[in-house]
Parts: sequence; structure tokens; C-alpha cells
Amino acid sequence: MRDKRKLKRRNLIYYLHVLERASGRLIGYLVDISTDGVLIMTESPIELGTKLELKILLESELSVKQYLYFDARAVRCEKCINGTNYDIGCQLLNLAPEDFREIEAIIDELGFRD
Repeated sequence: MRDKRKLKRRNLIYYLHVLERASGRLIGYLVDISTDGVLIMTESPIELGTKLELKILLESELSVKQYLYFDARAVRCEKCINGTNYDIGCQLLNLAPEDFREIEAIIDELGFRD
């Protein structure tokens, strides 16, 4: 499958919790991130095109905010290499400038260095 990303995503040194915004239910774990999209590891598949209202639980050393709130659209859903979970690729929607900076901080603090 050809990679259509404009920006390279950065894998994280540890996974942050991704929660459904309204209920606070754990959706999965943030595996990689760019300012355009995220990859979330989940236990259940998500239908392509589904709009998600999510929040990422931020570590205290990353931000003064407890959560990063964002909307995303599922654009990819595949079984993980481990065969039990799913990798959900999501396009970020309507990201506010301050949230863009939060994502850059996550990449700087938790991203693997090339």
C-alpha cells in the first residue's frame, strides 16, 4: 500500500491513552502522530469514514493541560501485526493553532529520534 501522508508521523517512546471525549471511555493508545494524523491501536475495528471526537490524556511533563481534544476521521483500519488489535489511521480535523503546538510538543518530547 502506497503511503499518501504529506508529513512523516513520529512513533512514540510510550503510548498515550486515547479516550472518547463525551464518555471518557478508553478507545485505545496513541502509537504515532503528526500534525495531520494519528495512529491509534484499539481492541475493536472502526468503520472507515467514522468521525471521532477524542481526547488524549497528556502527561504532566508535556503540558499544563490535562487533555488534548480533537476530532478525527478514520481513514484506515487494519489488524495489528500481533493479530489481536487493530491499527486505526485517522486524519485530524479542524485542529486549532494551540492544539497544533501541543502535537508538536508531544512529537518533541515523546517521538523517537531518527
